[in-house]
Amino acid sequence: MPISSTRSSASRIPLLDILKGLACALIVGHHLVFYGPMSDVAYPLAPDLMDWLFAYGRMAVQVFLVLGGYLAASTLAPQGVARFDSPLQQVLRRFVRLSTPYLAALMFNLLAAELARYGMDDGSVPAEPSLPQLLAHVFLLQDLLGFEALSAGVWYVAIDFQLFVLAVAVLSLARFLSVRWKAPWLAPVLVLLGACASLFYFNLMPELDTWGVYFAGAYGMGMLAFWAGHSTRPYRWLVALATLGLATLALDFRGRIAVALVTALALGVLQASGGARHWSPMPALQRLGQMSYSVFLVHFPVCLLVNALFNQFWPTQPWANAAGMVIALALSLRAGQWLYQHVETRLVSMPMALRMQGGLLVATGLVLLGLKAL
Repeated sequence: MPISSTRSSASRIPLLDILKGLACALIVGHHLVFYGPMSDVAYPLAPDLMDWLFAYGRMAVQVFLVLGGYLAASTLAPQGVARFDSPLQQVLRRFVRLSTPYLAALMFNLLAAELARYGMDDGSVPAEPSLPQLLAHVFLLQDLLGFEALSAGVWYVAIDFQLFVLAVAVLSLARFLSVRWKAPWLAPVLVLLGACASLFYFNLMPELDTWGVYFAGAYGMGMLAFWAGHSTRPYRWLVALATLGLATLALDFRGRIAVALVTALALGVLQASGGARHWSPMPALQRLGQMSYSVFLVHFPVCLLVNALFNQFWPTQPWANAAGMVIALALSLRAGQWLYQHVETRLVSMPMALRMQGGLLVATGLVLLGLKAL
């Protein structure tokens, strides 16, 4: 898959953020329907919409998986060859970027859950965490160690980190082998083989859904879409990618893989099309996409608090609870905007991130102790 040097420096496509914004809105909608009593009370007002969000909203995660692979390829190996020197440095940098806003949102979630217990008795409220459970969440190991999640969506952050580590490892191996074998095309081949292994084997085993290999097919398709869109013959490679996806679906049709395939092909076509790089028809949705990670992190505790409030004062009124769901969505966007502006976009070093995280842990512990003393 020869890479065109003129395309490898292409500017960011605004439509990427629009895709992220749409996916973010769907996931928040899914969680609003899935968790808390408000959706149960408001259900008779819009049963078809809520049933659809309940069943299909979570598939928007596939868009983020594909975009994650696409952006990883653009950062780590835009011309199909690893351009970083230290794999460990890349992994640590990614951990800092993910964990700084993640931990801030997680601490907020602990406080929100503590307050929500006073307003409702519902299965969506996480139980009080043990110290090992909290530490497992801090290091993104909660699912691998068998701990209950403290917030909706934290599993995805752990999976994203696993996939990034896997991508760094594969690209590093490809660079090492390509020097010895004189094969600069080796990285896309290894990514393709890994994606095939996931799509045709690992993704058929639901018990592996806490491991990155289960989702590596979607992530790998995102990486391949980036390289295809930058190649000298983009549409030939995109047809090959479509053939791989269709073969996967013929073996065992999975809606989530179909969504991932369509997303990957759309990204490849957009990248290959010069005009699409600058077309931004929905600026509001683009802004949501830019802060989608922060919204994704913080929306669950916001929805917990709104659910608890409306359960206290309007426990049986459908229209009031429907309004509560809209309010929860609006407050989630506002909270996500604050987290994005004041935490996610701050450039921090590893020592500074560790100090911030340590301070958050101590401050949250003191506040929780104060709440229990009341």
